[in-house]
Amino acid sequence: MTTNFTPIEALLGGTLIGLAAVALMALHGRIAGMTGIVAGLISPKGDWAWRAAFLLGAIAAPIGILLLTGTAVPVQSELPAWAIIAGGLLVGVGVSFGGGCTSGHGVCGMARLSPRSIVATATFLATTFATVFVVRHLLGGF
Repeated sequence: MTTNFTPIEALLGGTLIGLAAVALMALHGRIAGMTGIVAGLISPKGDWAWRAAFLLGAIAAPIGILLLTGTAVPVQSELPAWAIIAGGLLVGVGVSFGGGCTSGHGVCGMARLSPRSIVATATFLATTFATVFVVRHLLGGF
C-alpha cells in the first residue's frame, strides 16, 4: 500500500484546522474537539447553534471545494466496510476512555501545553503505530 503525501494540501488543511480552533476559542471560549461538539448536539445544553454551525462548516467545506475548483475531494479506502465500521466503534470507545479525541487533545490541548493532552496524544500515536504494525505486518494487511 502506498501513500501519496501532499505537503501543500497538508499545510493548508492544518492551517485551516488551527485557525478554526483559535477562532472557536476566541469567539466562544470553547475547545474544538469534534467528539465534544457532536456530543453537545446529541444531548443539547443550550449551546447547539455554534455546534451545528461548526459541523455544517466541516461538511460544507468539501462541497465548496468542489464548486470552486470542479474537483471533488478524493475519498478512498482499500478496507472493507466492516473494518471501517469496527474501527469507528473502537475509536468511539477510546474517545470515551481518553476523555476526548485527537482534535481536542492533539490540536487544542497540546497548543495549551496541557500535560493531560500531551499524554493522551502520545498514547493515541503509540496505539496507532502498534495497530498499523500488527495489521500490516502480523496479520497481512487488508
